[in-house]
Amino acid sequence: MKPIYVLAPLILAASVICLGQTEPPAVSMPVPAARPLSVDEAVAEALEANPEIQASVRRLSLAQLKTTTARSLDDPMLMVRDWDTPLRQPWDVNQAQLMFSVQQTFLSKEKRDARARIAGDDVEVASSELESLRQEVSADVREACADLKRNADEMRVHDRQAALLKEALAAVLAQYTTGKVPEADVLRAQMALTRLSEHLIELEEERDNARARLNTLLGRPPDEAVEIAGEYAIPAELPPIEELERLAIEHRPELAAQRKLLTKSRDQEQLTRLAMKPDFTLGAGYMVMPSGSASRNAYMAELTMNLPWLNRDRHQGEAKQADAATAVTQAELDARASAVFLEVRQAQIETLAAEKRVKVYRDTLLPQAETTFKASTAAYQNNRAEFQTLIDSQNLLLEIQTAYYKALSATDAGIAGLERAIGAQLPGTERTSK
Repeated sequence: MKPIYVLAPLILAASVICLGQTEPPAVSMPVPAARPLSVDEAVAEALEANPEIQASVRRLSLAQLKTTTARSLDDPMLMVRDWDTPLRQPWDVNQAQLMFSVQQTFLSKEKRDARARIAGDDVEVASSELESLRQEVSADVREACADLKRNADEMRVHDRQAALLKEALAAVLAQYTTGKVPEADVLRAQMALTRLSEHLIELEEERDNARARLNTLLGRPPDEAVEIAGEYAIPAELPPIEELERLAIEHRPELAAQRKLLTKSRDQEQLTRLAMKPDFTLGAGYMVMPSGSASRNAYMAELTMNLPWLNRDRHQGEAKQADAATAVTQAELDARASAVFLEVRQAQIETLAAEKRVKVYRDTLLPQAETTFKASTAAYQNNRAEFQTLIDSQNLLLEIQTAYYKALSATDAGIAGLERAIGAQLPGTERTSK
């Protein structure tokens, strides 16, 4: 059982008077005030300012720009050719044949359409990756907010318990000064005060870490003050696992991206097979013949084409590679779907367990601990119980209150994780009081 964490300032006065101590207790550094944010406001700010999301938005814009050039032809080629220039007079171009020509290679419409489809697939993959990142950041923000709310609740527990102990501690001091209680009771109060300082340091560390994590997600400086207002989110009832899996299949961005990668792989497979069809190159040029020729000026026209069927082994090998890549993508989609189903089930288990703990603490343990502490306080004030009994009951109450808020925070974080796992908001999610 943990020792008592929260004692009123009266304990310090008692220890100073009785034991002659003069050093004041450690005082935590004040934190600059900040405008409280709701969870929804924090999520909205993160989706707007998170650096990773901004980078993903730029990647999506880049993929969209590539679609405008997917159907484009290759650059035209300019050729200048000098024929029959005599070696003895290389400068005498009047005896040479000069040719100037422009060439352009034309791909078939099927190939250009396949390239455009692949570029469009890249856009949809980038869009799904952006949505996946948005959901991940949103879940991380909600978990950080849950940690900050829990931390604030634990801080308030200290203050509330201090108020409950004032009468009992006043009785300790009064009875000690009249010799009715031993010095050991005051020493226990000193130890509780020391543990109070230690636990406050732990709470401040947790608060600062949660703030730094949340500020980073919000695109703010890590040391900026931030406070979260609002209540914990608890759904009335979680959907069955079959419904959660169906939602994950329909809404999980990673699965949508993997399906689009499969479509892209099949489009690339088709483009690879289209390589067996030849491409044509057209050329047109102007020729200057040597002096004394019957026709000084002439033109040139040419048509060339590649012969892919003479390199059949290479193209067939590339087609087999494309088939294998499609099979790999399909296997990755199946593996990813299996991993998503596991995430959904684990998130469901964690959320249900946290909800059960909340119910046990709220309906049974917390009322019992409060009743026990009040009874111990009354008994000690009437000299019917020892001070150690009062300390033990206070330890138990504080421990259960802290565990209750941790269970509430775990439920909030579990819901965020479950919504991240299915890629959509849970049906029936609502705000409930603490």
